[in-house]
Amino acid sequence: MKISDSKEFGKCLKERRKELGYTQAYISEVMGLSVSFISDLENGKKTVELEKAIRYANMLGTDMILESRG
Repeated sequence: MKISDSKEFGKCLKERRKELGYTQAYISEVMGLSVSFISDLENGKKTVELEKAIRYANMLGTDMILESRG
């Protein structure tokens, strides 16, 4: 899926988390992230920390790939 903004990124992570049957509280406990951080990330807050966002995506079994256009 092509991601063009933080809202789309967060939506994809939320959908994947739900597919896996994980709660935000479970992710918080396993990863040591606050529930508020996870909520902000899934809601597309633009000020989240990139490293944590990448770790979260990886924990959900997703790959992030950057490709050149054209």
